[in-house]
Amino acid sequence: MSASLNKILHIEDEVDIQEITKMALEAVGGLNVRTCSDGEEALSVAPEFEPDLFLLDVMMPGMDGPETFQALQKLPGFENTPAIFMTAKVMEAEVARFKEIGALGVIAKPFDPMTLSDQIRALWDERNA
Repeated sequence: MSASLNKILHIEDEVDIQEITKMALEAVGGLNVRTCSDGEEALSVAPEFEPDLFLLDVMMPGMDGPETFQALQKLPGFENTPAIFMTAKVMEAEVARFKEIGALGVIAKPFDPMTLSDQIRALWDERNA
């Protein structure tokens, strides 16, 4: 895992959220973002993109966010790549479950595009605190 956060693989099935997130993280946050529409696409894109972090929607058709994250962790070189989940249903039990499988945290939807990169960086920085 790299010390600085530069590349995020965003897995989200809704096009509007894909576009807002990419714009927020690239234009406001100065990050390099690659977007995938589902877990299968993420599994094929991750090895060539080599992200520092996975940003996953929780509820998606096919593989959901947690299933996608667990599949990504099985890819060589991604065993320790952290994830942050995004969901409209932020419940304490769910957050605890996501952290148990290795998530750094959860960001609630709807999110503020102007502060999204700050939220992600704060969770990223907390992992070494």
